[in-house]
Amino acid sequence: MTQTTQDDPRTLVSTEWLAAHLKDADLRILDASWFLPTENRDPRADFAANHIPGARFFDIDEVADLRSDLPHMLPPVEKFLSRVRALGVGDGHQIVVYDSKGLFSAARVWWMFKVFGHDQIAVLDGGLPKWTAEGRPTTDADPVIRDRHMLADVRHHMVKDVTEVARASKLRDYDIVDARTAERFRGDAPEPREGLRAGHIPGAKNVPFSTVLNADGTMKSADDLRSVFTAAGVDLSKPVITTCGSGVTAAVLCLALERMGKTDHALYDGSWSEWGMFADLPIATGDE
Repeated sequence: MTQTTQDDPRTLVSTEWLAAHLKDADLRILDASWFLPTENRDPRADFAANHIPGARFFDIDEVADLRSDLPHMLPPVEKFLSRVRALGVGDGHQIVVYDSKGLFSAARVWWMFKVFGHDQIAVLDGGLPKWTAEGRPTTDADPVIRDRHMLADVRHHMVKDVTEVARASKLRDYDIVDARTAERFRGDAPEPREGLRAGHIPGAKNVPFSTVLNADGTMKSADDLRSVFTAAGVDLSKPVITTCGSGVTAAVLCLALERMGKTDHALYDGSWSEWGMFADLPIATGDE
């Protein structure tokens, strides 16, 4: 049985909550839909055809550090602020971000805003699929956008680079939690990006992001989430670094941890796209 979201404008809100607040003057809705390269889908085209009224499209691949060879790395603060401002999002706004899969890439944008110091943002639980399944309104109309100033207060502790993750892997002072499928974690399945080795960061635990979700794409209750992490061997008394293929579904785990009240988490932005590329970085295979 699917639980009802405990609405929290800083983590997760239900479709009922969004419907009730849809016309609030200071509400801003972002569509952060994104697909793997192998899916051959254009999220911007999907958005143009059908989105929640008032939503603006947030392009994860463009609001990124394009100087990096790695996909959709966290952008410089100046770029983030200019792109967000162009979307008419700023200080004093309550943001709700969703995606077209249910709960997938929206969490990445939630995490980005948190990194840059904006707390009034929540993910729509169940996303566009739940919204449309309930017969709620959608449109192809563009919203009227007015510029809005936003300040940033960068929380560097929420982002980890390869050196910090290598240190954590060696010292085991953090628990590293991998959101990829069990097959990819073990090294039994090839990576979707070419040229990457198979396996995982030594010492990492595996919590596939799908295991923190219900069948309808909503997030499990806090008690159930705690059970999922504990069953995977995660020591919740330690701070956590989340990782995945390219830093997208790792943010789903960050959101899950936040819903549990665990705030000492960070995301490895390069994730396996970086770690799996370098032959001098150690890898583990199998379940350990």
